[in-house]
Formats: sequence, C-alpha cells, structure tokens
Amino acid sequence: MTSDSSGVATGLLVVDTRWSKSVWALLVVLCGALFLDGLDVSMVGVALPSIGRGLHLSARALQWIVSGYVLGYGGMLLLGGRTSDLLGRRSVFLVAVSVFASASVVSAFMTNDLALVALRFIKGAGAAFTVPAGLSILTTTFEEGPARNKAFSIWTACGATGFSSGLVFGGLLTELGWRATFLVPGPIGLALVAAGAKVIPRAARLPARLHHFDLPGALISTAGLMLLVFTLVEAPADGWARPHILVLLAASIALLLAFVAIEARHPTPLVRLSILRSPRLAHANVCGAVMAGSYFAFQFITTLYLQDSLGWSPIEMAAAFLPTGVLVGISSIWLEQILDRIDSMVLIMAGLTFFVAAYAWFLHAKIGDPYLAFMLPSMLLLGLGFACTFPAVTAQATSGVDDSEQGLASGLVNTCMQIGGALVLAVVSGIVGGGRGTPARGTPLPQLSTAIVVVLAVAAAGAVATAVHLLRAVAAARSVTDLG
Repeated sequence: MTSDSSGVATGLLVVDTRWSKSVWALLVVLCGALFLDGLDVSMVGVALPSIGRGLHLSARALQWIVSGYVLGYGGMLLLGGRTSDLLGRRSVFLVAVSVFASASVVSAFMTNDLALVALRFIKGAGAAFTVPAGLSILTTTFEEGPARNKAFSIWTACGATGFSSGLVFGGLLTELGWRATFLVPGPIGLALVAAGAKVIPRAARLPARLHHFDLPGALISTAGLMLLVFTLVEAPADGWARPHILVLLAASIALLLAFVAIEARHPTPLVRLSILRSPRLAHANVCGAVMAGSYFAFQFITTLYLQDSLGWSPIEMAAAFLPTGVLVGISSIWLEQILDRIDSMVLIMAGLTFFVAAYAWFLHAKIGDPYLAFMLPSMLLLGLGFACTFPAVTAQATSGVDDSEQGLASGLVNTCMQIGGALVLAVVSGIVGGGRGTPARGTPLPQLSTAIVVVLAVAAAGAVATAVHLLRAVAAARSVTDLG
C-alpha cells in the first residue's frame, strides 16, 4: 500500500497492462460512474422538447433543465475533488453515487419545473463528487505510462458508450414518457453503489478537520458562476446594455474575484492557484472547456431544431447522433497506443480541428439533403474530435501531478469542461430563445445560423490557442538543440 501526503492510502500501484480480476472489477465500477453520467446527460438532452411541451417551458427556461445539472456539477467539482483527497476517495465515491441515484428517482415524479431544476442541481452536485473521486482512484491505481493510458482509453470508451447509448435509450424512453428518462439512472446508480462497496478497497486515512474544507470558496464560486450563467441567458433577450444586466454581470465578476482572493489566503484552498502555473495543465483545462462548451451547445441547438422545426421523432434524432459515440467507442481500441506515441497537445490540436470542421459542415449543409449528406459528415467528424481530444485533455491535465492532488487536478479539468458547457450553452440558448417559446413544428428555429457560428468560433479559438502552444513548444525545443 502507498499513501499520499494527506494520509490517504491509494492501494497497490498497477504498473503493467496485464490486470487481475480485482483490478478489472474496480475499473468496471469507476467506468460505470462515467457511463452513468453520459447516459443521464444524453437521455435528458433527447427529451428536452418533450419536457418543454409537457411543462410549457420556453427555450430559455428549458435550458435550465440542462444548466441546473451543469452548474451543480461544475460549481461543486473543485470541492468534490478536494474532498476525495481529504476524506477518502472510496467513501466520497459511494456516497456521491447514492445521492445521484436518489435524486434521479425523486426527479421522475416532479410536476413543478423549479423543483425539477433544483433536483437537477442536486444530481449534478452528486456527479461533481463522483467523477473526480473516481478519476483520482484511477490515476492513483495505475502508474503513469502504458498502464494508465490503457485505463484512460477504457474510461473514455465507457463515457462515449454511455453518451451514445443514452441518445438511443433517451429516444425510446421519451416515446413512453419523458419522466422515464429521469428514472432510469436511479437503479443503475444503486447497482454501482452495491458493487463499489465490494470491489473498491478500504483505505486507511487520517481524520480530516473542518478547516481543511474551503466551504467559503465553494459557495462563492458556485454563486458567482450561477449568476454569470443567468446573466448570459437573460442578456441576449433583454439587451446587454440594460442596467440590470450590467449590475448582474458586475456582481458575478465580483464574486469570482472574491473566490480568487479566498483561494490566495486559505490554508487549504479549493484550488491551489500555483498549480495553474503549469502551461500544459492550464492549456488542457481551457481546451476541455472549449470541447465541452461547443458540443453541449451544438447538441442543444440541433435537438430543438431537428424535433421542433423539422418534426423528427426523438428516436430519429437519437439515431442521427449515434455515429459520434460509436466512432469514439471503436477508436478506443487504439487509444492506448496513440497516447503512448503521440504528444497530448498534438492530439488536442487534431481533435479541435475535427470539431471546427464538423460545425462548419453543419452550418453550410443543405437542410433538404438526405441524412448522409446533411448530418452524417458532422457526426463522424465530432466522433473523431472526441476520440482525440477527450482522453488527451484528461491525460495532460493529470500528468505529473502528485497523488495528493490528483483529486484537485481531475476536479479542475472536469470543472472547466462543465463550466465551459454552461457558459456557451447559456449564450446560444439566449440567441435561439430570444424571449419566445419553443418554435412550433414546421417553423425555423430562430437565429440557428448565428448560434452555430458562435459554436464554431469557440472551437476555432481553442484550435488557434493550441496551435500557438505547439509553435512555442517547437521553438523552445529548437533553442535547446541549438544550445546543445
């Protein structure tokens, strides 16, 4: 057994790629949590138009079904990661999955949209403790190199499988009733808790004291991010220059600046600010936000457009997105070898380029064309983008980080992904919503092209930033060679 500086035992370190049954069982549970997260997000995404019609929600209000979850997830991820480092990853993982499962069951019976959004926030908070705890168990169980790359490739494949199968199951369940999409993750989560209690080894740990937890930082960061997203949702319809919008924007910025000030002074901060001095870690977090932000927004736009404007059924819409997840799952077979041989930043550059091409194709495709010409190219390009970007971002963000801060590193990269998703989604939902209800079937979605252009610009900005990093790295390498 090994232990980190917080006294948390991390278990036997797996150093090769030939694993015992106990290691495989552990990996199945960890990957199952990510699978469940992807399953839930994609199922609810497919059901959004049906939820909007059932609860009489506008596009702007409907966005909060997604953003409530994303804000609970993104706002609490840093606390979740640090809590797993201090209290023990096993305990945090099991409790968090239990909360997630319970919130799933209760939300299926809600009739009030505000209560539903509140439960989505709680559910997202449960995921916020589950994912970094699970990822930090993975990174401290498998040694950096071939063993960890193999684990990452399987982890990524399970996430993609959850997302892609969630699209299909979401379409099928929505035909029965949108409430079924909220209920299904509950039993799966409870099964994971039962299995995890058996296969995740107990680890000795030092008792954590209350002052170890940066609760002020967690509360203020969550409040600031929620206020910022709310402002971005309201501003496109109300006008950016309106006094109340400017006040809300200023207040959100002030809260986020207060969070930075707290982190600089707290003895055990939620985010050790010096960790961000690593250019590769900072780059991975930014690109994670770009990847998730652009895709979450793209799925939201196209889900509403295909079902409400073009009249596609939920199962037809789900099938349209299926090639993306299938391609990621198939490509995972080679991810281990690719991560061993190609620098993560090169993979991120390739992945973001695929994202840009996918959005550009959809923007200029002719709507009257058959699926093979209209959407399939974009779906395949998105699959290639995920296959390159997601594992590379995760590996780069956690590479070289001490075991005692693996929870922090994994929480940080997942936070950036979720907050990037929330912010870009808020902008595009404000654009397509425009203060009006969900468009009637057969009518065009307002400002569709403008929203897609925003998504395209976000992905392009990430690709340009990565290109700059690569050029600097090449120049630095040449300088070292010349000096040698």
